[in-house]
Amino acid sequence: MKIWITILFVIKLTIASPPPIVLWHGMGDTCCLPFSLGKFSVFLETIIPGVYVKSIRIGNNNIEDLENSYFMNPNKQVRIACDQLAADPKLTNGFNAIGFSQGSQFMRALVQRCGDKLSIKNLITLGGQHQGVYGLPHCGALKHKSCDYVRKIINYAAYYDWVQESLVQATYWHDPLKQETYKEKSQFLADINNERTINRTYIENLYSLRNFVMIKFNNDSIVQPRETEWFGFYAPGQAQKLITLQESDLYKQDRLGLKAMDDAGKLAFLSSPGDHLQFDRDWFIKTVVQPYLTNPADSKKDEEN
Repeated sequence: MKIWITILFVIKLTIASPPPIVLWHGMGDTCCLPFSLGKFSVFLETIIPGVYVKSIRIGNNNIEDLENSYFMNPNKQVRIACDQLAADPKLTNGFNAIGFSQGSQFMRALVQRCGDKLSIKNLITLGGQHQGVYGLPHCGALKHKSCDYVRKIINYAAYYDWVQESLVQATYWHDPLKQETYKEKSQFLADINNERTINRTYIENLYSLRNFVMIKFNNDSIVQPRETEWFGFYAPGQAQKLITLQESDLYKQDRLGLKAMDDAGKLAFLSSPGDHLQFDRDWFIKTVVQPYLTNPADSKKDEEN
């Protein structure tokens, strides 16, 4: 109890007006239910007094939000989220963004595509699939009945146009044995990773972040390969040897500006010993909340601007 009181006291002292926080949930999850991100929103509001937390909902209710996490093309989801956040007056002066699982790459796309409408300070991704996935061993936090259907379709037809249009998970399916097909047919991931052409706007908007924090779960049994959570992946042409971000052409050619961000100290690679999205709250407060969500330096920069 004394530890929590100390933590709350320190946070109150370090920031007078905390920047808002925007959340984006993962596959088979919802924005706001009390056993889902609704619980995490309350957690943030408790440890950061006065913070405004908005959890992105794609749809008119929680059921639509959950089903859209499987069946609404992420390009459309990002457009909806961009307009939704731009219309929120509480986010006008900027906010911190946290993505969970597939919400990580959706939130990154939001940064890259909506820089003219939104001001995002720090991007934090938990268990994100930044280089895609090659396997779906488990599917969906809520064990939705669509899970098995999604898995079977993707295994056989991920790059068919109708599958790319209809199944969210196909849009970040990255088959290292079909690298050229992936680049040509991936409607979402290949684009936001600048793997077909170089979109300078994506690079500039991503670089405008103060920090891009990637959290990998060392015992992740859901994301394959788990190295994708740090932008690592299989070396092209096979599915055994894994390479880090720094060993990849994406980094060496700086096609997304990640090398420049790394050189500027804007990339952070953190890890947690748990399974997918499982982490200790005290660890999260010390490692994420205090340095990135309640950093006094952020307030000073805002005042100067």
